[in-house]
Amino acid sequence: MTADDSFGRLDDDDYPAYTMGRAAEMLGTTPSFLRALGEARLITPLRSEGGHRRYSRYQLRIAARARQLVDHGTPIEAACRIIILEDQLEEAQRINAEYRRAASRHTVGI
Repeated sequence: MTADDSFGRLDDDDYPAYTMGRAAEMLGTTPSFLRALGEARLITPLRSEGGHRRYSRYQLRIAARARQLVDHGTPIEAACRIIILEDQLEEAQRINAEYRRAASRHTVGI
């Protein structure tokens, strides 16, 4: 990989750029919290060649949302389920909006 390739990934939300320690530091939490999110299957970090967990910015946003819920008293398992359901709802609403747009284009063209 060239330096140009590496710089191109800096804007990639899915690029696993953060070590567990750095991710925990950025979130103000512990590595065990991140491991718990992995065990609950909320986020699945990629592994480096040495087997170390690496997190993307997208995964850190999800972990931050989980931490917010946990900090407000929600058990971690429930927080993970809430986030999964929120994500599924958002996806369903996006698909529904696409269907509506397609249907309105179809009826206008008749």
